[in-house]
Amino acid sequence: MQTLAAWGGGPGPWILLFPLFWAAVVAGGVTLLRRTAGRGRSGPRHPGREERPTGDAPIAVLGRRFASGEIDEDEYWRRLSVLDEQFGPGAHGGR
Repeated sequence: MQTLAAWGGGPGPWILLFPLFWAAVVAGGVTLLRRTAGRGRSGPRHPGREERPTGDAPIAVLGRRFASGEIDEDEYWRRLSVLDEQFGPGAHGGR
């Protein structure tokens, strides 16, 4: 009867599977820890991302129009004050 250790006078190619298995286990554990470690913290993981308006919200559209040069700064502030009256001063991510 041949065993794994007696195959051809040595452990054979199977010996390579054990370090590869443990390397995969360690890499998976590190990846899992890195992905879940930031979830318990308070506040955004990437500061500044949540302050930018997105989508078709009126303030986002106004910000895009100002950034592209369609409207000047005076018109931007006038329209922003109107939006503040409608949606409240906290409707946009700070100015």
